[in-house]
Amino acid sequence: MARQLDDYRLLGRSGLRVSPLSLGTMTFGAGGGWGSSEADAAAMVERYLERGGNFVDTANFYGQMGDSERITGRLLGDRRERVVLATKYTLTTRPGDPNASGNHRKSMVRSVEDSLRRLGTDYIDLLYLHMWDATTPVAEVLRAFDDLVRQGKILYAGLSDTPAWQASRMQAIAEVRGWSQFAALQISYSLVERTVERELIPMAREMGMGVIPWSPLGGGVLSGKYARSDVGAGNLAEIGTRRAINQATGRLSERNLDIAEVVGEVAQELGRSSAQVALAWTLLNPAVTSPIVGARTLAQFEDNLGALDVAFDEGQLKRLDEASAVEMGFPHDMLASPAMSLTFGGVKVERR
Repeated sequence: MARQLDDYRLLGRSGLRVSPLSLGTMTFGAGGGWGSSEADAAAMVERYLERGGNFVDTANFYGQMGDSERITGRLLGDRRERVVLATKYTLTTRPGDPNASGNHRKSMVRSVEDSLRRLGTDYIDLLYLHMWDATTPVAEVLRAFDDLVRQGKILYAGLSDTPAWQASRMQAIAEVRGWSQFAALQISYSLVERTVERELIPMAREMGMGVIPWSPLGGGVLSGKYARSDVGAGNLAEIGTRRAINQATGRLSERNLDIAEVVGEVAQELGRSSAQVALAWTLLNPAVTSPIVGARTLAQFEDNLGALDVAFDEGQLKRLDEASAVEMGFPHDMLASPAMSLTFGGVKVERR
């Protein structure tokens, strides 16, 4: 059954209602060979809102010196109340300043004040910790989030790019202490990045965090636009181009292009684009709330929205799964083996 952008979903264990596809603004103000023009950014915002979309994702680090937030705030204008506006803190905004980055309270509070000013709003709907820094005590992070919620400067908290064990621990501490819990977990998830199925995704579902996949097209690799000749180590001098970024991060690999070929075959059978097939696949996971669409042009964006209309048959899903499957490792492989029967003693138990 086809979905619409106004077929809203609850975000994690909260009552917040968000669209099944998010509008990503990482390309807004990015410049170089992969940023959006302001005209394209404006057109994407208009089209998204026209179709009932309400979940907009940005970060203080995106664009040049916070330009993504500035452009996003300006384009939303007096329609800001219609959207769930998400931004992030952690990554450096002043290189060389030791406290202008990280997960600590000073970084969080100052980042929020700066983001409020750039976005032209007096509150943020969802603030993510952008990347775990492995140095800040979790109690400091949790209490700082809770203080900002109590002040009304943010309404919900989320995590991004954080180890599963740490995210789970933090959620449990917040629940026990009566502090604001995390409503969302933003992670890389796509047909070329399924290792998160081992721990992060099941953890999020169990602990009440809605999964928000970033890079659901694997940096564009799953769109089918790359050839075998593009596989390489990447040139750091050209890191501003999407191809160089994908080469440097290892996304442009023979394995991933094999997966992209299967995506292309399924897309041809369905009369769809490869990007639509790859996006639609992420929506099948019950833990996923809203993949982020990070298009550069209006044409790409409109094509991506077509993912809401894609329906697979069992054979197509099996081929996509077989092409992209990853080893689950211990203890998952053991728990999926016949040894698991020893924990039930021949009794059938249904989990709901």
